Amino acid sequence: MDRQHIGSSPPARLRVGVRTVDAGSELLTLAGELDHHTAELLRTPLEAALDAGRARLVVDCSALDFCDSTGLNVLLGARLGADAAGGGVHLVGMRPAVARVFRITGADAVFTLHDTLGTALPG
Repeated sequence: MDRQHIGSSPPARLRVGVRTVDAGSELLTLAGELDHHTAELLRTPLEAALDAGRARLVVDCSALDFCDSTGLNVLLGARLGADAAGGGVHLVGMRPAVARVFRITGADAVFTLHDTLGTALPG
């Protein structure tokens, strides 16, 4: 047990970079682990992007080491919001361990997947 964090959440194991690409697109860059403890770090900027009218959400997963069902649900929720706004969620560069979660659950069929940012970004 990590005695430095008794009674509190462990330090964030997920870093989320956010950059507005254009009026309708947001790029989110993930690094680390997307799970029950870190999902809110992604949910907040996804919702903020949708609230600001950016319905094309590009999520760079090339540095994402792990994703559990909570993380998957955050992305699925963003997909519903983006689809309702006429956009979508584009996932880029998933590592094999993360891609396996999406493949096993069938979620890979509901997202637009890209190998590189060049194919995912508009323009």
